[in-house]
Amino acid sequence: MSVTDSSQPRALLRGPYRHEALLTLPAQEAHVSAARHFAADLLETWSVPASERDSAVLIVDELASNAAQYGRERMSVLLVLDHGTLHIVVSDSGMAVDRCRPDIAPDEHGRGTGIVQCLAQSTEVRQSHGGREVRACLRCSA
Repeated sequence: MSVTDSSQPRALLRGPYRHEALLTLPAQEAHVSAARHFAADLLETWSVPASERDSAVLIVDELASNAAQYGRERMSVLLVLDHGTLHIVVSDSGMAVDRCRPDIAPDEHGRGTGIVQCLAQSTEVRQSHGGREVRACLRCSA
């Protein structure tokens, strides 16, 4: 899906051991569930086992929630399954200062990054003037 055309995600089969799909959505909390369902359905299609799929979907959910909360215009979810490693990349189009939520108590948020770090074998954050990209890698026995 994209900001202008929300009909279909872009999915590519890159060979017998590599699958790749990209979903782009408006950076709004209302679209986090679409990112979660996209990941769940796609990983099931790719025959990722349920326990690993559940971990991956939780990672997508946490990262998409952050991107929706802090991103300005759009967020994207890229899933790449390559030789038993699932690469999850969630990016947003930069910080939207007016979206910060000071009305939420500190103990009610901020755990998403910790959850991702516990579930993933590795994580990486890249910040640029154009936005933020968070990468998480998860081993899968698909």
